[in-house]
Amino acid sequence: MQILKLLPDMVVELKKPHPCGKRDFRIVRVGSVCRIVCLSCGRDLEIDRIKLEKAIKNITSNVAQKD
Repeated sequence: MQILKLLPDMVVELKKPHPCGKRDFRIVRVGSVCRIVCLSCGRDLEIDRIKLEKAIKNITSNVAQKD
């Protein structure tokens, strides 16, 4: 399995929708436990990085790498 390069402020589309109906989430914090925020209702959740990597369907928005 390939390790995804996840960065804060990335927008990702998950395979399963949030109960509000949207699939798009913004990554707030990255680590062994990642924090993501739903772009529709604003609810934030913490999820294990491995589970998040498996749940990602598509990376819809990349952020520019800061030096």
